[in-house]
Amino acid sequence: MAQSHHEDGIDRLFEFLRIASVSSQKERAHDCMEAAVWLLEELISIGFKGSLMETTGFPIVLAKWPSTTLHAPHVLFYCHYDVQPAGPLEQWTSPPFDPHLERGSTGKEQIVARGASDDKGQLMTFIEACRSIIHATGNLPVNLTIVAEGEEEVGSPSLSAFLSKHASLLRSDVAFVCDGEMWDPVTPAIATSLRGILSEEVTITGAEADLHSGLYGGAVANPLNILSKLLASMHDGDLRVTIPGFYEQVAEPGKDRLETWNKLEFDEDDFFAEAGRPVKFGESQRTTLERIWARPTADIVSISGGYTAENFRTSIPSQAKAIVSFRLVGDQSPATIRQAFQNFCCSHLPVGMQVSYKSLGEAMPYATTSGTPLFDKVERALQDEWLKKPALIGSGGSIPAVVTFKEILGIDALLIGFGLVDDGAHSPNEKLACENYKRGIRSWIRIIMALGETA
Repeated sequence: MAQSHHEDGIDRLFEFLRIASVSSQKERAHDCMEAAVWLLEELISIGFKGSLMETTGFPIVLAKWPSTTLHAPHVLFYCHYDVQPAGPLEQWTSPPFDPHLERGSTGKEQIVARGASDDKGQLMTFIEACRSIIHATGNLPVNLTIVAEGEEEVGSPSLSAFLSKHASLLRSDVAFVCDGEMWDPVTPAIATSLRGILSEEVTITGAEADLHSGLYGGAVANPLNILSKLLASMHDGDLRVTIPGFYEQVAEPGKDRLETWNKLEFDEDDFFAEAGRPVKFGESQRTTLERIWARPTADIVSISGGYTAENFRTSIPSQAKAIVSFRLVGDQSPATIRQAFQNFCCSHLPVGMQVSYKSLGEAMPYATTSGTPLFDKVERALQDEWLKKPALIGSGGSIPAVVTFKEILGIDALLIGFGLVDDGAHSPNEKLACENYKRGIRSWIRIIMALGETA
């Protein structure tokens, strides 16, 4: 059903990829609007009813297909049309917003462009699947609502208010998110859990201005020294986080879940090689999969202070700043961890030193239940396409929308992606294998048709 439309699908995807819809850059605001309009027009062209819904940021594309099938289930599909900045252009082998096909290291064709994998290429697998079914049958066997936002890459600040305001329009039995990876190049995956996230900026201020280190060094507190010591004390020798109360709401993964993970064909050497061979690090007595899927973390992702221009200056900085990103699991809440972190910082500061905080984004952890009739249908549909049972995996990342669907709409979300871990999402030379794109379309056709059989 999808095969005859594949080439046209690539052409349409290339049109979409040429739009530099970088939500984090003000100068790209027009491009984000252009991407929203392009996507809406594409959906309308195949028969959806839709509109651009205003938010405090970029609009949300809302499109609906009311099925003529009696008792058809209601499905919500979530995606995002915004992308990450290109980053250093000199690290790209071609312009990031000029998509093209090239042979990868395996000799197979791949699409190269910013957004190829995250998320334009993946969301188009779903839309092309809908196009193929409508072309062949004139209908979709499910009632379908598509929600495409333009601010996922900046933390989805407008999504929660949108869902609350329009909850009656979004009632569904299940949500699907196509924004992730397969287990390996030949094995599909369904992510059944996500870690939550909390990103906090902390700024420590000493004097009103930078001070000469020869005149004042040794007699005044240095904010960079204080902040460095504070951050270094966040972990003990076993690499556990030392913030009081940090682990209070952390539950051990269940026996069944651990057994499922242990059965996965996980090559640890390949995992670290694909990441550029970083130094292996983490809590002792924990497997790598446990560390990235089921354990909370506290990572310093940025630190700054003092003179950083050409040459150097021997001054004691008046300020030091850091961003700490926490990954959360179990029942850890961003609000609780934020307060614990701030208390921890205050307890390590000399009297008189000022501290301020800025929250940069948050999301609760998420887990869904496998083994339901709907879950089983999706699992079988993927197995029929890939001839391998899907791996039921965790995800160390965070998708705020998934938690929001549960909190506001009361529905679970299934996370299915057709990217690969080495696609370079958020990195130069982002790619998506053409085979994954084609089979992603066919996978969604199978899933949609299988869900329609419940009608």
